[in-house]
Amino acid sequence: MSGSKSAEPSSRDKILAAAAAMIGEDPAARLSVRAVAARAGVNTGSLRHHFPTQRDLYDSVFSGILGLVAPGDPIRDTTMDPQVRLVECLRQVLALTGVGSEARQTWRRIYLAFIADEPTESTRSAFIAMEHAGQARIEAWLDVLVADGSLPAGDNHERATLLNTVVDGLSIGRALPTSSERTSLETRVLTAAVAGLFD
Repeated sequence: MSGSKSAEPSSRDKILAAAAAMIGEDPAARLSVRAVAARAGVNTGSLRHHFPTQRDLYDSVFSGILGLVAPGDPIRDTTMDPQVRLVECLRQVLALTGVGSEARQTWRRIYLAFIADEPTESTRSAFIAMEHAGQARIEAWLDVLVADGSLPAGDNHERATLLNTVVDGLSIGRALPTSSERTSLETRVLTAAVAGLFD
């Protein structure tokens, strides 16, 4: 009997797991307070206690998903060149798309969830939260490089937007019929984009 209570997930963890499962089933899922609370088996007051706004919930869910699918990043590994560290982090994000048929499936789901139909408020919120989580992760990497003196101070939001745009373009390219040289081309493009930030 001892220890069984502590093994049970917290209400916050239950909420995040339920919301992540809903997004896994449908990337444009509307994470309404009632639907997520019901799925998590908690009351709506508990959900609002942990996540006062829907944006807080979306941001936490997508940050958690990113942390699970790309758990470690080399940004703090000072044995590596700072530019190489950032390129390797971006390559991890790019790898989430997959290659070939896997990339086509990824972009098909994105198209169906966010592009095919006129976006609803729910769809818009879901996409903005995904975009915000990805942007925040890149900004955090840039903040580390500025803090350790590797990267000159500057507008990390703008820098992250540039890098995110490059990664998006490369990930779309992974879904298209292409040559086997794609990987080396991607590395060169990421290296050039990152080098531009350090000049």
